[in-house]
Amino acid sequence: MANILITNDDGVYSDGLLALYDALAELGDVIVVAPDRPRSASGHSITLHKPLRMDKVRLANGETAYATNGTPSDCVSLAALDLAKDKLDLVVSGINRGPNLGYDLTYSGTVSAAMEAAVYDINSFAISVTSYDEDLDYSLAARFSKYLAEILLRNELPRSVLLNVNVPDVPIDKLAGIEVTRQGKRHYDGRVEKRTDPMGRTYYWLGGDLPVDVLADGTDVKAIAEDKISITPVHLDLTADSMLQPLKDWDITSFSPFSE
Repeated sequence: MANILITNDDGVYSDGLLALYDALAELGDVIVVAPDRPRSASGHSITLHKPLRMDKVRLANGETAYATNGTPSDCVSLAALDLAKDKLDLVVSGINRGPNLGYDLTYSGTVSAAMEAAVYDINSFAISVTSYDEDLDYSLAARFSKYLAEILLRNELPRSVLLNVNVPDVPIDKLAGIEVTRQGKRHYDGRVEKRTDPMGRTYYWLGGDLPVDVLADGTDVKAIAEDKISITPVHLDLTADSMLQPLKDWDITSFSPFSE
């Protein structure tokens, strides 16, 4: 039987995590380690300066899970190095409420958990439904999670590669298809609101307008706009290979601390 870790950034009691558990339970032994509270937009952060704790909790389906005060990335480390003793076959992060498209990947705790699994050379994917509705239907994403998990339990991803999956918020019979995509461009026009608290001290509230999407062919952003599931392979190597030679051509390596 496969050993599967489920985690997320919406918190251990999220509906998306429960739907994911129910979908994957028949594929093997499922371990749940998730944050004890929402940790959205936590990025690929880890906890170094305070102790991490895990408490057993009961999910709504009666199954046992572990809630931790750590980040989504911490959840993967705790499971891989302690609970599962380096015997995880698959890590699935989600099902996230809200999209993780384009530049969202750099902020996403959901995707970062899958990234941490890739650091440990464990097959992994992150999955999100592209809606923030309170009564979100996770059934399509759950069914696809099981389908993709079965594939990844049979096939090994290259080292340092994970999959980022986004599912449109449409009824199952309205799904337009599945597309393997590249990361697109989505950005938010930043906004900072400067306020004053009752003690007269200044504080700031970070926000933003609706995202601006570039609907380029072959991207995750456009696939979702067309009501398709997008599957984007993501590599942990962030090197901009196209800039290696230009930097050398700029004579950037000729610096000497002994020259004037």
